[in-house]
Amino acid sequence: MREIDRLTTDAYGIQSLLLMDAASAACFAAISARYDGDLADVPVLILCGKGNNGGDGAGLAQLLTEAGAQCTVVLFGLLSETQGDARTNFERINQSADLLLIECDDATTFDQLAEIDRDYDVIVDALFGTGLTRPLDGVYRKVVEYLRSLREAREQTNAESPFILSVDIPSGLNADLPDPIGPAIKADLTVTFTAPKSANVLPPACDFGGELIVADIGSPRQLVEETAHPWMFVTEAEDVKRWLMSTRYVPGSYKNAHGNVLIAGGSRGYSGAAALCGNAAMRSGAGLVTVATAASAQPLVASGSMPEVMTMALAETDRGAVSDDAVDHFLKLAAKKSTVVAVGPGLTSDDERTRRFVRQIVERRSTPCVIDADGLNCVAPWPTSLKGSAEHPLVLTPHPGELARLLGRDEIGDRVKAARQFAMDHQVILVSKGSRSLIAAPDGRVFINPTGNPGLGRAGSGDTLTGLISGFLTQAFATLKEKTDPLAAVISALYVGGLAGDLAARKIGMRTMVASDIRDHFSEAIRLLDASGERPSGGVRELTG
Repeated sequence: MREIDRLTTDAYGIQSLLLMDAASAACFAAISARYDGDLADVPVLILCGKGNNGGDGAGLAQLLTEAGAQCTVVLFGLLSETQGDARTNFERINQSADLLLIECDDATTFDQLAEIDRDYDVIVDALFGTGLTRPLDGVYRKVVEYLRSLREAREQTNAESPFILSVDIPSGLNADLPDPIGPAIKADLTVTFTAPKSANVLPPACDFGGELIVADIGSPRQLVEETAHPWMFVTEAEDVKRWLMSTRYVPGSYKNAHGNVLIAGGSRGYSGAAALCGNAAMRSGAGLVTVATAASAQPLVASGSMPEVMTMALAETDRGAVSDDAVDHFLKLAAKKSTVVAVGPGLTSDDERTRRFVRQIVERRSTPCVIDADGLNCVAPWPTSLKGSAEHPLVLTPHPGELARLLGRDEIGDRVKAARQFAMDHQVILVSKGSRSLIAAPDGRVFINPTGNPGLGRAGSGDTLTGLISGFLTQAFATLKEKTDPLAAVISALYVGGLAGDLAARKIGMRTMVASDIRDHFSEAIRLLDASGERPSGGVRELTG
């Protein structure tokens, strides 16, 4: 980011002070929106470091004061120690009769300040930006403790806690690392600039940032592409909207036009997972869905499935799990009728004959294939010879334990690095589920999904996601044909699934929501993203009167 800022000025002639002013304006817009534009007499405390992050905070103080807010600015250091654009902004507020600037160069001074006024409605963290590489200590650790105690005191009296905004990144985090390096400020909102940083989007560091706004402050997009050579991205609503638009239901659409999902799942005692997967695939928009399951499990899978979902029986072992005797029959059905095959939900991996079934289905596949749950366990550790292809892509959807087994390890380590390397080595699309689920592509790109909440970590949510991914892939291959981008379909499915979970949590609560609640909110999530594409057009209307 420092290099991008430098080149923005040197190569494009955009003054660095203008970039700082734009950053301040972005933070002002976020605070103003919270108060519907009425900031009159709102008490604000702005905590500033001596660098450019503090300069952003100083510029913000000017804008807030002009809007009528009552601002106190604490500079951790002396005005004489500031430099460049930050110095310019601090000089401006020092000359303002409407702004209080306090220089704070030791912990004792801050302790005294903290006792003066505990009634701030807004607190701005503009201490450190993206350059921090060591843990906070001294007075800065005191700041973290002060803000924590302030919130705890408000909670004990049921008073509203101050709204904390962090500029660029919560102070105390290393922008390049997903793990906190020490104590850090916990914000309600973070406004970052030009592009998100790793700590903005990867857990557990991202949990300190609250809601994230990525603000364009004027750096040319071309510079980001040329200078950063990005390989990690955050999915945005517009990305998903474009995919939904490309696969819309249009006049002349019928069931085969939107593809057929064939699911191998379920076993005696584990029929629910297969039903959840089939129901999600049906609700996702696929034209046809069939669940192939162990013969003894078929009646239960059928009773738990939507009426629109078909079921069929497969040869089974004496334990009631799918047997390798079913391989040829399943592959014949897949080649004849299915667009995408999903393998795994409720299948179990205890029987060697079931494991052979899964391995042969994956090795001999003639369609795109999604593998989840016991399907993954049946092929773990992943064989080095088994690779995906552009014609018949493989999509793997492991949770952390399953990913570790695929890797043949006890621990994953760096999740992004592990997922990315696995996807490149085996040419697969890998969905690493968990807090901030991510998608690693065969070409090395990684996409962080920003939707979802802890309520998604319930039994059946993974089966529901597998159905949604399979359904979106099926629609992509059926409608776009040779123009299909399977990665875009998987990215869209993960985003929609997380958004549906967020909508369910708002209505029901995270504690009580279950997997079927997520499925029931697919419709609302899709209509939020592509409302016009979901409204019927044409038809005949009778005029009266």
